[in-house]
Amino acid sequence: MRISAFVVQSKRWLSVFFTHRKALAIVTSALLLFIVFLVLPTPNFKKPTSTVILSSNGNLLMASIAADEQFRFPASLSVPTKFERCIIEFEDRKFYHHPGINPMAIARAAWNNIKAKRLTQGGSTITQQVIRLYRDNKPRTIFEKLIEATLALRLVIAHSKREILQMYASNAPFGGNVVGLDAAAWRYYNRSASELSWAEAAALAVLPNSPSLVFPGRNAEVLRAKRDRLLKRLLACGDLDSLTYQLSLLEPLPGEPKPLPQLTPHLLTRAIADGKEGKIIETTIDLELQQRTNQIAANHHQQLAGNQVHNVAVLVLDIKTNSTLAYVGNSPGSNFGNHVDIITSPRSTGSILKPFLYAVMLHDGLILPNTLIPDIPTQIGGYSPKNYNPDYDGAIPASRAIARSLNVPAVRMLQQYGVERFQHILQKLGISTLNRTAENYGLSLILGGAEATLWDLAGVYAGMARVLNDFRPNQSQYHKTNFIPPHYAKGDNTIETSDLVDYSPLDASAIYFCFEAMKEVARPDELAGWQYFSSSRSVAWKTGTSFGHRDAWAIGLNPRYVVAVWVGNASGEGRPNLTGVSAAAPILFDVFALLPTSRWFEKPIDDMAYVPICRHSGHRASDICMPVDSTWIPLRGLETEACPYHRFIHLNQSRTHRVTDKCVSVENMVKQSWFVLPPAMEWFYKSKNPFYQSLPPYLAGCEPDNEQSQMALIYPRIEKTAIQLPRDLDGKPTEAIFEVVHRRENTTIFWHLNETYLGYTRTFHKMALQPKKGNHTLTLVDDMGNSQTVRFRVE
Repeated sequence: MRISAFVVQSKRWLSVFFTHRKALAIVTSALLLFIVFLVLPTPNFKKPTSTVILSSNGNLLMASIAADEQFRFPASLSVPTKFERCIIEFEDRKFYHHPGINPMAIARAAWNNIKAKRLTQGGSTITQQVIRLYRDNKPRTIFEKLIEATLALRLVIAHSKREILQMYASNAPFGGNVVGLDAAAWRYYNRSASELSWAEAAALAVLPNSPSLVFPGRNAEVLRAKRDRLLKRLLACGDLDSLTYQLSLLEPLPGEPKPLPQLTPHLLTRAIADGKEGKIIETTIDLELQQRTNQIAANHHQQLAGNQVHNVAVLVLDIKTNSTLAYVGNSPGSNFGNHVDIITSPRSTGSILKPFLYAVMLHDGLILPNTLIPDIPTQIGGYSPKNYNPDYDGAIPASRAIARSLNVPAVRMLQQYGVERFQHILQKLGISTLNRTAENYGLSLILGGAEATLWDLAGVYAGMARVLNDFRPNQSQYHKTNFIPPHYAKGDNTIETSDLVDYSPLDASAIYFCFEAMKEVARPDELAGWQYFSSSRSVAWKTGTSFGHRDAWAIGLNPRYVVAVWVGNASGEGRPNLTGVSAAAPILFDVFALLPTSRWFEKPIDDMAYVPICRHSGHRASDICMPVDSTWIPLRGLETEACPYHRFIHLNQSRTHRVTDKCVSVENMVKQSWFVLPPAMEWFYKSKNPFYQSLPPYLAGCEPDNEQSQMALIYPRIEKTAIQLPRDLDGKPTEAIFEVVHRRENTTIFWHLNETYLGYTRTFHKMALQPKKGNHTLTLVDDMGNSQTVRFRVE
């Protein structure tokens, strides 16, 4: 009974199935499509893209090829109107009116294909073609078409029609390895998509339809026919007038793909390293300035290559915005180390840090602009700095020492300021490469013992200029963000306009006097017509040359721009005559010639004081200084000491000799202020400054019992110095030259080494000695009985 009932029920189910199988099939298919609709993901293109560098006005500077060897630019946010009209008219006239699929177009294409008995027409919409691109052009089966149609519906629900059109324009093939409208516009027409003409937009619009058949440079007649038919349809639609149509027909077709611009290769590499790979980077680069700066670097590279100097880097910054206007990371066209981005590479600084030391000492009230700094043979511990030219001034105003880039005064200034203190302020200003200890750098820090990048150095000078530019507009206050690194991409690291404070790492007045000193730097002799240039352009600038002539620097600025130049070999190989003045400075001024002129910085009066200054010493005038000049100094300069070099002396009535009360009554003495330098400084100073008068000799019988020493040792300079004897060509030690100076001319000095009499000297006091290894004592006695002793050790 149960079995028979089951059989009857089964027959009934089968009867229902066969009676309604068509309806069930429809329901099942609909259910499957609904499941597919829910399960399949919304299309999202994740293919690798090129890294694209754009100038400040949107022009292409450089682009890399994507990881899959395609030129595929990142998706654009919009599609140019001309291309939009062309592609819609050519591919999908009802694009804005259907839900992603067009049944009428599908039916029409099917009917035409059946009549032709071959595939002559497709019915896919632009939306379906986006899906096909997303699915990597899978074989055209009915099932695949169903999936494409389903995903097209999903795409329309999830995105606007303009977004779908943008997806198409960004991912459509345009022949060869060119993908996307933006890449195609540059590869075929060397311009952006927004700048295409109607004929150019039409030619590109027909390419994705059959990129392998209609490849630019081949099948020209097929391409022309398709383009011209499209232009005719645009005329009929009213998009073109008759004149534009006729002119468009005459425009040439695209040829072989053109190479992309190669204007900023090192900036492209840097952007990728900075995490911007596969993105469009809108930079602050000025296209024309970049092109012309590239040409200047290339021209100078050709000249420098004759001395086997192969690498040049140039950086131009806009001071107000802290942005990069030109970025030449290395010599265009060089085959030696050209891949190295010198702008971000730490290199030995040479003398390029000296203005910073001058500025911080002004800022801290340790010197005034023209304070005399000793410039004499110097030995500090085992360190003996030398000027580039083997000559000494005895003493020189601090500003002139900066203008002439003298090494000895700079080292003495750093010794006074402190290495650790100076390193700290450099780091605060933005030098990011000082990662060793102050003890490790030592006093050589100021002469190239440290490394810095062109990027950091230019950034610090730009920050200093901003402090000065904004001081008056900000009512004598400072932005907290003045000293931040420059930027090259729009929107990165911009200068804030709030948070004004009363302090700055460098005061406005210190910076002003620093730039005034830099403005007086002697210009390169080879710059013909410099006098004319300087009459219309004021530039504060500084050069630097590292030890062994490995790095040549030149950095200059005015209130609007900073230009920074490095010349040398990326390998670190030094070359003779490679100096900042001869190699880098000419490039600096060639670039400045491209830039608009600028007024000079406004004097920050609110951060200055107008005070009497001793003309000879540069110190604040004491009561006995003469002559005296009144001039502006930084406010903190009021903390400096009064002139230490003027003192009263007593002369006889004829003012020819000094006297004391031992031989002349007080009423017969003439009291007079006299400018007196220490013996070693005086020895060199008086030969360079004719106004200087040495102290008159004492009248016979008037010599004081405790007169201050008239002698000064030049070498060895200080007590307990360790010296090494020079060696001859055969490696054996030779004699060292010991030197002393004396105030009085034609004085005789008697020399003793370890109580052994060596001989005497007159006028010029030098003696060649070859003491044995160990400790020694040198004793010097002049013909007046004055003596001086120094102990030293030979290693």
